[in-house]
Amino acid sequence: MNRPLSDALLAPGPLMLAVMIVVAALSRFLPMPPNFAPVVAVALFAGAFFAHRGLAVAVPLLVMALSDLALGLVRGGSFMEYFTSSVYAPSLLINYACMALIVVLAYGLRGRVTGGRVLGYSLAGSVVFFAVSNFAVWLTAMSVPGHAACMAGLMPCYVAAVPFFKWTVLGTLFYSALLFGGFAMLRARIPMLRAQTV
Repeated sequence: MNRPLSDALLAPGPLMLAVMIVVAALSRFLPMPPNFAPVVAVALFAGAFFAHRGLAVAVPLLVMALSDLALGLVRGGSFMEYFTSSVYAPSLLINYACMALIVVLAYGLRGRVTGGRVLGYSLAGSVVFFAVSNFAVWLTAMSVPGHAACMAGLMPCYVAAVPFFKWTVLGTLFYSALLFGGFAMLRARIPMLRAQTV
């Protein structure tokens, strides 16, 4: 795959994957429980199906960053602080790095996508995201107001985040079912999408 990213993205298969990722990201504007988001599922989906590894990492990161920025503009307040405050920036960057890591982990799904494997990777991705994102919160807690548990130590920080973890898992499972299941239906109807990666 030596084609430039822009050329590779405009091929029908990658374009279809990108559109599905954009639609999943747009659902973040709907009222949802906290942490019920497509972040982990999008990373797994991209890693499993984009043939061009650069696109597998770039598309979900770009789409999620743009949706984060749009949410910040629409919702303002603390959400926008992630982009304007040097206090929150390290945590946000670590979350994007974690997402890239999950994409790379999902390379293990290439050509081996089954319901059981998607379930396993979804659970593992949720755990990785929980562990890394809350470590980032703890790392920056000394300067972030409102994170008293994290100022007490790493374990209290993880314990305080446990109620949100169930929503991360449920959101990941929901969006994984939509993305992987939806793409399986498209592949059954469109022969050019049937390659292991597109």
